[in-house]
Amino acid sequence: MKRVLIANRGEIAVRIIRTLKKLGVHTIAIYSEIDKNSKHTKIANESYCLGEYNCYLDIDKIIETAKKAKADAIHPGYGFLSENYMFAKACQDNNIVWIGPQPEVIQKLGDKNLARQIAQETNTPIPPGKNILPEEPLESIERFATEIGFPIMIKATKGGGGKGIRVVQSPNQLFEAIQAAKREALEAFKDDSIYIEKFFTNPRHIEVQIFGDLYGNIIHLNLRECSIQRRHQKLIEEAPALDKELQEKISQAAINIAKKVGYQNAGTVEFIFKDNQFYFLEVNTRLQVEHTVTEMITDLDLVELQYDVACGKSLPQEITFNGHAIECRIIAEDPENNFLPVSGKIELFEYPENTRIDTYIEEGTEITPYYDSLLCKVITKGKNRQEAIQNMIFALKNINILPIKTNKNFLIDVLQSKQFQQGEIHTNFIPEHFQNWKEKYYNILDEKIISTIFEKYKNYIIYSENKRSQNITHKDQQLPMWRP
Repeated sequence: MKRVLIANRGEIAVRIIRTLKKLGVHTIAIYSEIDKNSKHTKIANESYCLGEYNCYLDIDKIIETAKKAKADAIHPGYGFLSENYMFAKACQDNNIVWIGPQPEVIQKLGDKNLARQIAQETNTPIPPGKNILPEEPLESIERFATEIGFPIMIKATKGGGGKGIRVVQSPNQLFEAIQAAKREALEAFKDDSIYIEKFFTNPRHIEVQIFGDLYGNIIHLNLRECSIQRRHQKLIEEAPALDKELQEKISQAAINIAKKVGYQNAGTVEFIFKDNQFYFLEVNTRLQVEHTVTEMITDLDLVELQYDVACGKSLPQEITFNGHAIECRIIAEDPENNFLPVSGKIELFEYPENTRIDTYIEEGTEITPYYDSLLCKVITKGKNRQEAIQNMIFALKNINILPIKTNKNFLIDVLQSKQFQQGEIHTNFIPEHFQNWKEKYYNILDEKIISTIFEKYKNYIIYSENKRSQNITHKDQQLPMWRP
């Protein structure tokens, strides 16, 4: 495969392109009109505009472009069409290699209810639950929820990314939660089917990175800890997780599920962990955002491994794990306004040397409201968890992304908290410990940064103050005109 089209944008497109170019592969980018100046379009060997902002979801256009560009393969990245079995099938039908699992496997495991059945067949524990039929009476659903015990969770059958999920604490919340989950599922996945599942209070979210090759070999690359979440969205991920005995048990369960469906390429089997017991959650049939921490403890490039598998190479059988790695997601959002996404132009982007930053942003990048607000992923490693945490705190304190508001200082406070440092973490960690969080500022801006900011903004400052001075009173003029 000498020519690969990357059917994605942003950070993951840049990350895939870099690995493929390292391998000597000709890279083909696609982009929307909004993304015409985005970094992935600049570093790819060639780029094609597909039109409006939602073009990354247009299967026909992407296939047409791949054929026009003479692409041998398509890498879907994560998000968008990465878990769409019809897209994978369209690639196969047009003799384009799909760098991912087989379409029929994506279809099976994408149905969360069917995935639960597959897990059960391998004797993997699953949370109590069942499918909700389209016309099932509320009384029947309430009866089952009462049997398994509140709280329960309503989840989209075709869900992912934290969408189509509602936690229900009591019977009187059930009807509204069902309707809300169905609406959100229909909007996000074009399918409003849902199921009910026992909700565990304060569990840990654990996942296993798996890989399958074309010859039936399945391997695992250890566990990841993904319990630090807000609104069902992961913020901080670590590898490895738990002790060695649990690592072996949970990894074997993941391998058993993968073998049951004949899994090929990269995937992630997710579990919840509570009271020393694990339960199957779902399978993500793609590369995860947090694959980076697995790369750090294995010294493997997972995009390269995906490419090798798609080319017909066998998987390595001897994997060495070393150290501890942490990833933090820096997001364009306003911490003082309920963490709502923000947009704007990045004027300054600085980060410490020798720190892994996976990103698409650079000075001049315009952050728009049309796509995910992830700006970059910061990844650090240490000999142990404590060293990895300290390296991350240092890295975050020395990152400057201005003037866009981000969650960076929030992440620092989470990392510095006593509970996090002692490993007392669970999926409700943030609401429990940071419900009333107020932002603190950690950056100590050096003269170079202050000078850079002033140079970039001085014309705006002078213009603004001239306009302001025309309409202010003498009393107002005693106040300082500008504050950094």
